[in-house]
Amino acid sequence: MTGVRLMTAICGFQARDVGGGADGLDAMLAVLVDYGTDATTWTKDGVGFGVRTAATEETPPEPRVWFARDAGLALAADARLDDRDTLCAALGVPPPERAAARDGDLLLRAYARWGRDCPHRLLGDYAFAVWDARRRVLFCARDHIGVRPFYYAATSGGFVFASAVEAVLAAPGVSDALDETVVATFLTDPHTYSRTRTFFEAVRKLPPGHTLTVAGGDVRIEQYWRPEDVPRARSAADDATAEAFLDLYARAVRDRLRNATDPVGTHLSGGLDSSSVAVLAARELRRQNRPAPLAFSWLPRLGAAPPAHAPEYALVDTVCRREGLRVFHRSPSPGDVLAFLRRDGAFPNTSVDLNEDVVRRCAAQRGVTVLLSGWGGDEGASFNGLGYDAETLLTGRWKRFSVSARARNVAPLKLLAWTALHLAYPGSPTYIRRRLQGQGPYRRRWFIDPAFDRRTTPLPALDPRPIGTRRIRNVLVQAGYVSARLEGWAASGARDDVEYRYPLLDRRVLEFALGLPSTCFRRGKWNRWLMRSALSRVPAPDTLTPAGRALLPPEICWNPSKSDPARHAALVDASAAALPVVRRALDARTTPPARAGYIDMSRLYDRLDADWFRAYPKFSVIFLPLQFLDW
Repeated sequence: MTGVRLMTAICGFQARDVGGGADGLDAMLAVLVDYGTDATTWTKDGVGFGVRTAATEETPPEPRVWFARDAGLALAADARLDDRDTLCAALGVPPPERAAARDGDLLLRAYARWGRDCPHRLLGDYAFAVWDARRRVLFCARDHIGVRPFYYAATSGGFVFASAVEAVLAAPGVSDALDETVVATFLTDPHTYSRTRTFFEAVRKLPPGHTLTVAGGDVRIEQYWRPEDVPRARSAADDATAEAFLDLYARAVRDRLRNATDPVGTHLSGGLDSSSVAVLAARELRRQNRPAPLAFSWLPRLGAAPPAHAPEYALVDTVCRREGLRVFHRSPSPGDVLAFLRRDGAFPNTSVDLNEDVVRRCAAQRGVTVLLSGWGGDEGASFNGLGYDAETLLTGRWKRFSVSARARNVAPLKLLAWTALHLAYPGSPTYIRRRLQGQGPYRRRWFIDPAFDRRTTPLPALDPRPIGTRRIRNVLVQAGYVSARLEGWAASGARDDVEYRYPLLDRRVLEFALGLPSTCFRRGKWNRWLMRSALSRVPAPDTLTPAGRALLPPEICWNPSKSDPARHAALVDASAAALPVVRRALDARTTPPARAGYIDMSRLYDRLDADWFRAYPKFSVIFLPLQFLDW
């Protein structure tokens, strides 16, 4: 295939002074060097855009900044659009021209046609800025789930934005003072995220599903996509629901293979999400007469795990044998752990999982520039049915509640007691269960300095009491940790020129799942019912699946466990081996690390011990202060 430009970063400004602001573009672009060596700038009347990308052999070459001069529009975009035929039809693009239409051109046409409402009509992954010279308005938008990052700052000199926090900080007048509320949250409750704040007081994130308009010095942010606005699905038979879901899922995978150069990569853990993405990608590529994707697993190399972990490999091997895939098993070494801990935790590029860091480098070494992931399925199509019991209890569906309890070998009265306790006192069942198992109370303030802890208040945690599967799904989608993972993987992927794409976070797939009733996610003893039933269904012979065979084998579809002891054990071993090195590095310092005032250093130092690390169930909490320190 002809090479195409994949990784792109944008930046820009709107200055209060018509003649100002241009000096900051070069500084911002210099920071975005991970995205490629090709940089372009455009400035006019106090507005400027910069684009950083990799130079390729595209034919014809794409513009770095897009213009619709007759409409007075300029565009900087990091975008990959889906369902282009529908969009082109709505924009009046003739069918013969649609295949060659480029995403930047379609974005400009969409804004010219629909103005600030254009994100309602766009599908895909994007972050873009449009300068509307006639209205003197800067309009920015980010995709519904936040695959493409967008950061900004408002200063005395105007407004600046970029694809990376570091680039915004490089702009003149942007302070690098830490936001201590975010720091305290990071050190005490790593599962609480902000959709708008970063570690730096001056730098903000445009939340997923939002637009931002700068006009006359005012910044206005509006939400255009809300999961709670997704209409509820009408009742449908299981077969019809499964067929509709698989059709959308296959289209989402197909759209994410457009403009992907060979070889394509895919995650493969042996679970429902990654396995189904890998299978659909393999069959679509085969239909296009292209090579099968390369599969990448977080499991240790074959032979490095004990025989007890063989079942994990067997699930991966089953998919590979059926689809003719080559799999690469990778897990971190102590050196990988040390490199991971050396990164500055104040920046999103540390949000990537340690395991993924190794897998991504492995993929990049084999020429992969697009890596498909099943990440995000748990919040949508493969949701586990959390909240089902409370929903059935509160809506008076006693028979369904009783059937569900017995199917899971739980006495209905016992389940009733636990559910009622959780409704009355959120979190209490977890606390009681830990005490019955001989564990101490769950502690959150592990390594934060006591004085710093007393003078700060972390961000509020998620509401632990949403009732019903739909409300819980809505909360999870907007909780912030999904976009935080996507931002981290986007930033870390830029270092290796690897772009992540997520079929299960496709807006069509996600909205389909969000609209379904609770019975599509919990059925009898089975959670994740939609995915299990759809992927085990034998489809019609005219699809990508061979006649008489389900998309995934039954040992994957009906595997009751998501545990992965081989991956976990390898991570623990590598991390435990790295801790003494960290301790020696701290011993060798003559002055404390720059951010030591935020950390309880004596407690942290005492825990840099392999035995403690192996014994503590939440061992990874020690990663947080170490990444935040410059040790």
